[in-house]
Amino acid sequence: MTGPVIDLLRADLAAANFSVTALTGVWGIEADAALHRNQRVPALRALARLRATLTVPEANVVLAQLFVLGLPVDRAELAAALPSLGLDGAETLGLVTAHHAHTGTIDNPTVDTGAARVAPMVELRPYSFVDAHGAGSWWITSDLGELALGHPLGEGHVLGVGGASLTLSALMIPTPVESALDLGTGCGIQALHASRHAARVVATDISERALELAALNARLNGVENIEFRLGSLFDPVAGERFDHIISNPPFVITPRVEGVPSYEYRDGGLVGDALVEAVVRGAAEHLTAGGVAQLLGNWEYHDDDAFDRLTGWLERPAGGEAPLDVWIIEREVQAPTGYAETWIRDGGTRPDTPDFDRLYGAWLDDFEARGVRQVGFGYMLLRRPTDARRRAAAPARPRLLRLERLPEALGHNPAGIGHHLAECLAAHDWQAGLDDDALSRSTLTVASDVTEERHFWPGQEDPTLLTLHQGGGFGRSVSLDTAQAALIGACDGELPVGAIIDAIAQLLDADAAALRVELLPRVRALLDDGFLEPPAAGSGA
Repeated sequence: MTGPVIDLLRADLAAANFSVTALTGVWGIEADAALHRNQRVPALRALARLRATLTVPEANVVLAQLFVLGLPVDRAELAAALPSLGLDGAETLGLVTAHHAHTGTIDNPTVDTGAARVAPMVELRPYSFVDAHGAGSWWITSDLGELALGHPLGEGHVLGVGGASLTLSALMIPTPVESALDLGTGCGIQALHASRHAARVVATDISERALELAALNARLNGVENIEFRLGSLFDPVAGERFDHIISNPPFVITPRVEGVPSYEYRDGGLVGDALVEAVVRGAAEHLTAGGVAQLLGNWEYHDDDAFDRLTGWLERPAGGEAPLDVWIIEREVQAPTGYAETWIRDGGTRPDTPDFDRLYGAWLDDFEARGVRQVGFGYMLLRRPTDARRRAAAPARPRLLRLERLPEALGHNPAGIGHHLAECLAAHDWQAGLDDDALSRSTLTVASDVTEERHFWPGQEDPTLLTLHQGGGFGRSVSLDTAQAALIGACDGELPVGAIIDAIAQLLDADAAALRVELLPRVRALLDDGFLEPPAAGSGA
């Protein structure tokens, strides 16, 4: 019923040029960076200076003050900034409410009835991005943050676009698919991103409020291929399968004791990392053949390596499904102290308050009682193999099972890292389907972002250290020996790998067969990591 009203809002926001670029122009790059750190004072000062120069404030200035900085504005100003929607429409959508300012003295307080001003009920921010499909921009509505509220967040808070959201959207594989599932959609940001490569998207959440805002955001941005469903985990899609599952689940490990807030957007209601385990186990029976699930997660370290626990989840998926292909990348590990501080502060409780110390103690008590030594964070990519891939794989090649720790900075990926992940999976599938003889007959090329670094002792002709660097992707570096460097240097798509190895063996006066045994596994690893690329489809190589 509010759809036409949302369309009026869209028209007004576009007419006001309410965009990331315009707002950065309003308050400057430094103030914009401070806002990302949840500090609004520089933006407030810049806005005050700008208002002093204007007889009538520009529409995007009014909207920025109200919906980004969370401060009230005059009713007349907002009516002028939203001429199509109007004040009644803004109230109908739950965007604003009358602002009641307490004035007077302590002994004789008076209350402004709010006739002249309105206050925000939500955050409404412009959002811009670049992905594999090009540049894009949206407006994203979410609940008010702690700056506007002036107190810690409520447990039903619907988060806007945060750091985890940006991480997951950058990881999203952009390969076109028929269907996608956004599990735990929140404000709907991942569903919106998925709508750019999926013909149909189902977005679920346990929060009715989240689904309301997500549906508003979809309509506001003219996205029509998302269906919203209420329910926990995979309950709303029982019996259905999807080509792509995306999830930023409520993975935060929170003590399940009285007095510790449990936020719907981040706390899954289960003990420890059991929520992430449930998503991992449930993914298998909801993926189509060849379908991929991508999620963020936390996992606990006890007395054993956390990767041992993760492997246990993956060997026994729910529903009796066959084990999935797996690629897990751990990006960070935190001690219990650092983890507790991060998430208590995330909820809006400041370190200089008694509540902070109480919550801190509850977190440490929980970790100690359950023997948690550390908490890992990272990316999880799961794939349901196709029958064709199983038949094509050489008998000696097991399913894809990559568990690695990459805490270093990523490479340069202006459109996200999802395309790189897709290329690495495709290269792995290609090489895993070849025995060593077939791989030796293939022609390979070095990826365009790869460079080689050489170090020499002064006066020496031969390098003492050779390193291969990846400019994009995960920014990996690989140490090389002379034979490997010569092989990579000759991979220009012309000569087969086997012929190159034979030539290197002659130059080094080495046994060609032994050199193949040494180098071919390295070639496979370089293909898996994106340093080398297989022949283009249809090249006949």
